[in-house]
Amino acid sequence: MIKINGKRLAKFLGLKAIRLLILLIVIAAISFIMIQLSPIDPVKAYLGQRLVSQEQLAIVGEYWGTNLSLGERVMGWLQTLASGSMGFSLIYRAPVTEVIIQKFTASFTLMLVSWVISAVVGFGLGVIAGAKEGTIIDKAIKTYCYILQSSPTFWIGLVILMVFSVYLRWFPIGLSVPIGQLSDTVTFWQWLYRLILPAFTLSIVGIASLTMYTRDKLISVKKSDYFLFSQARGESFWGIIKNHGIRNILIPAITVQFMSFNELFGGTILVEQVFAYPGIGQATVAAGLRSDVPLLLGIVLISATFVFVGNLLADVIYEYVDPRIRSENDE
Repeated sequence: MIKINGKRLAKFLGLKAIRLLILLIVIAAISFIMIQLSPIDPVKAYLGQRLVSQEQLAIVGEYWGTNLSLGERVMGWLQTLASGSMGFSLIYRAPVTEVIIQKFTASFTLMLVSWVISAVVGFGLGVIAGAKEGTIIDKAIKTYCYILQSSPTFWIGLVILMVFSVYLRWFPIGLSVPIGQLSDTVTFWQWLYRLILPAFTLSIVGIASLTMYTRDKLISVKKSDYFLFSQARGESFWGIIKNHGIRNILIPAITVQFMSFNELFGGTILVEQVFAYPGIGQATVAAGLRSDVPLLLGIVLISATFVFVGNLLADVIYEYVDPRIRSENDE
């Protein structure tokens, strides 16, 4: 049974919360300054090819605050953020918070399904490769992982899209709902049918690293004294793997999986573009191309928080769930 020191955990989480707050402030300020120093004029990017007079440009610039100095814009945005608001999206004509909630909900579903798939497949392949070290199965799995690690996510997505959607026509080309149908009327099976390819593509991001890590950890376990002693006692090989090997590599593997949140979020942007999936990735690209500063900054803060939470969960699991780590730290 896992016993956790409440005071120690509270102190640990408190320090992490302070670190997150400082991190968000620094990221917000740096991101805002970098965007404001960009040569792209947000007013002209928003208006596009429409012909407007200089007076109209000045009116729009004054409304958006682009006529203010850099310091005034930074302080104004930080004050807006401190009030609990992220501003107003220029391209979606809605509060940034509402846009992020709507887009991130769709992306989170995609990331969660992909994360589970990569965890199960990656861990399973790692166990098989580690148990069959040096065999043709091990070499095949390693080659598969090397190919995944050396291939860009968007290229893999395009190949999967061409094979299964264009040539075989087993799945739709893109979008999360059928064309001409409202999202409220989409059935669960329709939604799942359109989620399969994006989720499968995104899961590839984390399979290779987890597989190789699990393989190496299991090989180390196989060389340990207690593993060799169990073999000398006559226990079956797969019985030892199940009772001793998997138990010793599971916590480190889960830790590595939680630490892959940053790769998962980055892969989401590329996958959503390939499959035209209306999530946070598409919103990020749209905000960047059309210089929607409030939305882009809001997404930066949310993505930083998302990655930080993933690393925090990894730290908690590593330090508070593994009894060996707890016993070492309590001494």
